[in-house]
Amino acid sequence: MEMNREKLCPSKADVSSDSAYHCSTCHNDDEEWSNTSRGRAKSRSLSASPALGSTKEFRRTRSLHGPCPVTTFGPKACMLQNPKTIMHIQDPASQRLTWNKPPKSVLVIKKIHDASLLQPFKELCVYLTEENNMIVYVEKKVLEDPAIANDDNFGPVKKKFCTFREDYDDISNQIDFIICLGGDGTLLYASSLFQGSVPPVMAFHLGSLGFLTPFNFENFQSQVTQVIEGNAALVLRSRLKVKVVKEHREKMTVQNGIEENGVVSTNAEKEVGKQIMQYQVLNEVVVDRGPSSYLSNVDVFLDGHLITTVQGDGVIVSTPTGSTAYAAAAGASMIHPNVPAIMITPICPHSLSFRPIVVPAGVELKVSFS
Repeated sequence: MEMNREKLCPSKADVSSDSAYHCSTCHNDDEEWSNTSRGRAKSRSLSASPALGSTKEFRRTRSLHGPCPVTTFGPKACMLQNPKTIMHIQDPASQRLTWNKPPKSVLVIKKIHDASLLQPFKELCVYLTEENNMIVYVEKKVLEDPAIANDDNFGPVKKKFCTFREDYDDISNQIDFIICLGGDGTLLYASSLFQGSVPPVMAFHLGSLGFLTPFNFENFQSQVTQVIEGNAALVLRSRLKVKVVKEHREKMTVQNGIEENGVVSTNAEKEVGKQIMQYQVLNEVVVDRGPSSYLSNVDVFLDGHLITTVQGDGVIVSTPTGSTAYAAAAGASMIHPNVPAIMITPICPHSLSFRPIVVPAGVELKVSFS
């Protein structure tokens, strides 16, 4: 499994030029670099001084990525820069939503069998269809709710809806953005509907948990209008790309010690892997012992290298978003969503010292039962 960090919508990246990545030693600008460093140190000392009445002018602009690392080591050594591997990252605090074309369609996902959401759902749909002329997509089972099906006043609005069925209809290329009414589970369900690129998601807090639902429904008109006009902040969430492979041994006929692919072999048994499932998840992947009552041994490989073996009920492989869910209940720490990382958390480990492991987001993890 590997981390797949997606842009949930198009945004204008603040890309720096290649000239920003250079070595001060190699470019003979030690004096300029030292002056800049002294100026920064002076600014920090001024901002920390309690004698100043206002330190706003001395503070640096807000950044969630921190300062760039120093790439000079001593008077002569520096890090060799490879322009092909330099990654430009926009500051998460400056990420804003924009549209290539005005949005026309919206998917409204409502928590099923929740009577308290019927009135907000109706108000939102009326506002989208009548005030903004949007094409509203809803699940077919939502309109089968008796409270909605038997409402004659809501009938003209229902006729404008486009319906779909989960696992049957593909709407990935028809939705411009998503509005969720419910809790965190509703947003997770919306993410599971899009295994490729995910449209922008606007989640209203109308459920029990609200880690992922920052919007209040009281002033939904102005907030929805800002999103439609492209005037809203943007937070990117990472997802895990998971492949479930069932491994088994299969006897193959070997003639004269040579297999079909020309490789010399003395063993007639060969491991054959069969992929049975592939999907992308927003929270976590859980590998556990299932209904078995025995202790499980789970091997964890990082880029092909064995890093640990977990004796216990299993492991949780979570994204920063999922660090507030099952992993937090299992004793792990919370990770900020802007931190590119993957967390491995044991489930009831048979050990006194096993702690969660945080690895970079770009690695490939393999979890298998030994």
